[in-house]
Amino acid sequence: MPDQLTERSARVAAARKLTRRSGRDDAGAFLAEGRQAVTEALAEAQSDPAAVLEVFVTEAAAVAHRELLAATRVPVHVVTDRAAASLSETVTPQGLVAVCALRDVPVETLLDDPPRLAVALAELADPGNAGTVLRTADACGAGTVVFGTGSTDPYNGKVVRSSAGSLFHVDVVRSASLAELVPRVQAAGTTVLAADGGGEVPLDEAADEGLLAAPVLWLFGNEARGLDPALGALADARVRIPMRGRAESLNLSVAASICLYATQLAQR
Repeated sequence: MPDQLTERSARVAAARKLTRRSGRDDAGAFLAEGRQAVTEALAEAQSDPAAVLEVFVTEAAAVAHRELLAATRVPVHVVTDRAAASLSETVTPQGLVAVCALRDVPVETLLDDPPRLAVALAELADPGNAGTVLRTADACGAGTVVFGTGSTDPYNGKVVRSSAGSLFHVDVVRSASLAELVPRVQAAGTTVLAADGGGEVPLDEAADEGLLAAPVLWLFGNEARGLDPALGALADARVRIPMRGRAESLNLSVAASICLYATQLAQR
């Protein structure tokens, strides 16, 4: 086993800066922690060698993930437990971290070749919710997830973990002005739907009326405040999920799951 890098080594210190957004932006890289995220990152590196720059692993994790690491050409560095902990944003570090190149795409990608299904997050602040929506979007066949201005960073450690590898499966647009984007995607032939608890159109009626037919871009707002009314007014329709019981509202990520699944069914 080669000498282990410590938390004081220059390579580990440089990677530690990626736990902050400013460090990620400066370096053009982010951290993906844990087997699922690292597996998806290394799969991406098979077709794009620049996708993953290096991997840090503890001695114990190197044994546990020997087959995964043996199959990659990405440089692998063995580190101490303390060094791995310094790169982790979890209570229980997993000892396996990949340094990945930022992978967001220009907004023009969404306009030049509109996907059948896309998602835009408007001032969505909670990283766990953002990662869950990203994962759901991937599961429902979305091609693009837009993180609008004021939303959490898609490369935040909790977003990456919550996405369970889906960050590597969809195009990500970062820090886009949604007020400017909506008219542009509409002009490109995409229907824009705003998820709004006070919306005029029930989700089931939206499906019956053909509003969920591809291509569709869903707008989801802030967890506490919902969608800005001015942004919602730009959409082709404001859609609500019919509430049959007594619950006042749905968690944002749950509501997004229902809307995206209904759209997937409509687009079969």
